[in-house]
Amino acid sequence: MAKQRTLDALFGQSSEPDAKKPRLQKEEDDEVEADEHIDANAAEKTAESVVKNVVSEPSWKSGSPIQYATLVETFSKVEATTKRLDILQYVTDLFVKVIAHCRKTSMECASENLLYTVYMCINRLCPDYEGLELGIGEGLLVKAIAQSTGREVIRIKKELEKQGDLGLVALASRKHQPTMFQAQKLTVPSVFKQLKEIARATGAKSQDKKLGIIKRLLAACVGEESKYLIRSLEGKLRIGLAEKTVLVAVAHAVILTSLGAKASKTDKDELASILESGTNIVKAVFSELPSYNVLIPALLEHGVEGLRDRVKLTPGIPLKPMLAKPTKEIGEVLDRFENRSFTCEYKYDGERAQIHGYIDEQGQQVICVFSRNSEDMSKKYPDLVVQTPHCLGQGVTSFVLDAEAVAWQPLHIAQAERADATDGRLLPFQELSRRKRKDVKAEDIKVSVKIFAFDLLYLNGEPLLNQPLDERRTKLKQHFVPVADEFDYAIHRDCQTTEEIQTFLDESVASGCEGLMVKMLEGPDATYEPSRRSINWLKLKKDYLSGTGDSLDLTVIGGYYGKGKRTNVYGAYLLACYDENSETYQSICKIGTGFSEADLDAHYATLKPLELTQKKGYYDVGDAKPDVYFEPRVVWEVLTADLSLSPVYTAAKSMIDARGISLRFPRFLRIRDDKVPEQSTAPEQIAQMYRAQAVASKKQRGRDDEDDFW
Repeated sequence: MAKQRTLDALFGQSSEPDAKKPRLQKEEDDEVEADEHIDANAAEKTAESVVKNVVSEPSWKSGSPIQYATLVETFSKVEATTKRLDILQYVTDLFVKVIAHCRKTSMECASENLLYTVYMCINRLCPDYEGLELGIGEGLLVKAIAQSTGREVIRIKKELEKQGDLGLVALASRKHQPTMFQAQKLTVPSVFKQLKEIARATGAKSQDKKLGIIKRLLAACVGEESKYLIRSLEGKLRIGLAEKTVLVAVAHAVILTSLGAKASKTDKDELASILESGTNIVKAVFSELPSYNVLIPALLEHGVEGLRDRVKLTPGIPLKPMLAKPTKEIGEVLDRFENRSFTCEYKYDGERAQIHGYIDEQGQQVICVFSRNSEDMSKKYPDLVVQTPHCLGQGVTSFVLDAEAVAWQPLHIAQAERADATDGRLLPFQELSRRKRKDVKAEDIKVSVKIFAFDLLYLNGEPLLNQPLDERRTKLKQHFVPVADEFDYAIHRDCQTTEEIQTFLDESVASGCEGLMVKMLEGPDATYEPSRRSINWLKLKKDYLSGTGDSLDLTVIGGYYGKGKRTNVYGAYLLACYDENSETYQSICKIGTGFSEADLDAHYATLKPLELTQKKGYYDVGDAKPDVYFEPRVVWEVLTADLSLSPVYTAAKSMIDARGISLRFPRFLRIRDDKVPEQSTAPEQIAQMYRAQAVASKKQRGRDDEDDFW
């Protein structure tokens, strides 16, 4: 049965739930079991490759920087397969070569080359919180290809319409270009540093500078290098290499190079066990401190064994937040937390804010505010940076708070509206979204923000992640004090019955909140689990109670021209989920409801500048045919009546059967400014929602049959 559940989780097949387990518990077990199964297989595959000595010698000189051609060779192998274990093996082999042959020069050389190679594999330039992006439009890349190959822009654009992939167009253009002289071979460090130079270029002539760098890089490309270079510049490699695979490959490579010659002499099962154990350590540490800048040097210098002691949660570097599982029945809450201590908190209608405080090297207090996707929001919320020190208790020098930033009507304004007002008032998320995202000045702020803290993750040099919630909450109240209109604790109540939960849910909605968060309060399951959607936290929203159990965050990739009253705007939109494994946007529905006339005008103004001349190569739309396509920039939160299998749309295709999954009666809720398109709901989540719905409907049919009998 356990093996069958693992296979179901891996291949998207539905199976009957274990009658002895609550549905949420079973889903969690399936996910964990599937992950463990994959990790074990990955470790075994790597161990087999070591025993067979399949890690070949590199084509570049020992001790010198890794050649870009070597990276491109790995990209080509990865793109040619869909097998996850094979992909992992190719990337592990690459990292082993980089470490083993660069460390002959110095540990610093190995660290630099591995770091740059990892960033090139995940197509990033730095940790998320640094916010450095290339910011290159398609037009500039077309111009660079034209000028570096001597072809006409119009011919390149026509070829792009046919191919849908600018990387392939660049490759074809280079093949027809006569070579006057042999340029110096590209290396990964040189390419990476020039990409950073492009991202940092600002000012009046920044476009010319970017164009010049791209042309130089293209001129030095050989073979398929131009294809992957252009894709890197576009921000989409599209080879099916997920970051979680890269992280596992880093762990495997470091362990194998530390073992050296012993690796091939170690028993295969023993080596697989070592790899699996080490990988779990690396994944756990990275979830607390998600920075390759810190992780990779520490791994190479101290190995996996010394990682936990040297890489820990650190103020100033945001960790990936813990997330909650959705639930739509209060009964499910009681099933999950039966005979366990749990607490209910208001689920505020705001923006997740991770607030860090520490003393810098100059002895100055630093306050940083990060979003749920690790974006530095300190400039968006300068008022929070000023307000936060007001709530600090005596002796607090460093901390990390998990909180919600909520639009707030201060007391003096509330009293002007209502003479009986004794406190300020929560405002909806739409008010918060009116604030500017960049270069916000205190005097320009029209929407006040109040912080509601619900967790304390770090205090005065001590990480608190492994302490139960009741202890973390106690320390939060001991060391932080409420400040009117600025800071307070999330309102909570320890409920025991369905009636108590329902009453508290009604109170939260009446106060302007979305619903409740239900959390394990005591014991080993009440710890904070970074980057994990855990059943130890459940979210119970008012909209869920009669719906599918969760809203979805989807990217707008297409539009349909409006008719009648909507003639001058888009009348409907094509939405998509994001598959990080294939790096594609998969169509899921056409949406035209939930919009006011003001909404339609605002969406048109936002999306019109994002119109494309043709569909992106990484848009998997199936039989959907929008009138126009957009750049993937805008994320919407959408609610649906239910999910159905569809021959038209491609979301989660082949996870249930050959068809994709679509939303029935989707309704627009709000814009998700706090999410980037790559954080859209994943196909795996959509498939899971569909299965959960199928189980629920089966139960409902059983009840209906009983009613019909009587």
